[in-house]
Amino acid sequence: MRIRRALAGLSTLVAAAVLTACSAGGTADVRLAADTPSVSTPSTSDSAKPAPAKPVMAAGVPCTITAKACVSLSGKQAWLLDEGKIVYGPVKIMPGKKGSTTPVGTWQVLYKEKLHLSREFDNAPMPNSVFFYNGVAFHEGSLGKYSNGCVHLSAAASLKFFSSLSKGDEVQVVR
Repeated sequence: MRIRRALAGLSTLVAAAVLTACSAGGTADVRLAADTPSVSTPSTSDSAKPAPAKPVMAAGVPCTITAKACVSLSGKQAWLLDEGKIVYGPVKIMPGKKGSTTPVGTWQVLYKEKLHLSREFDNAPMPNSVFFYNGVAFHEGSLGKYSNGCVHLSAAASLKFFSSLSKGDEVQVVR
C-alpha cells in the first residue's frame, strides 16, 4: 500500500510538473540535443580573409602608382611616372601590329642597349632599346606604321625612356 501511495504521489508530482511546464509554454524550450542548432565559432582557417587592396591608380594615366612607365595601346600613348606622378608624356607610340601585338601586363625592365641590332629583322637598328619582355622593347622607330611587337617612340622620347628607366623598373602595358 505504501508503495502505491508513493507511486501515486510521485505520478501526481510529475503530472503537475508537466502541466506547469506546458501551461507556462515551457515545452517550446524543451529540446532534444539533436534538435538544437549548433553554433560554430570560426577557427582561424575558416575566418574571412581580408579582400586584397585595390590598386591605386596614378592620376591622368591608365596605370597604377607603382609603374615607372605606362603604355596605353588603344590610346597609342606612353608616359614616364615617378611615385604615381607624370614626369614625362604623354608621347605618341606605335605598338605591335595584329599577329605581333605588344604584350599587355605588368613587366619589369630586363636590360637596356643603346644601339640594339635586331637579329630577327636583318640587323635592323633599334636605338635606345629598353627591353621589358622577351624580345619586346621601347625603342626609336616609325610612328607611322605598326611595329612587330615593340613600342616605337620618337627619337627624343626613346632617349628620355632610355635615360630614365633602370633594370627592374615596372612597365605597365594596358589596352
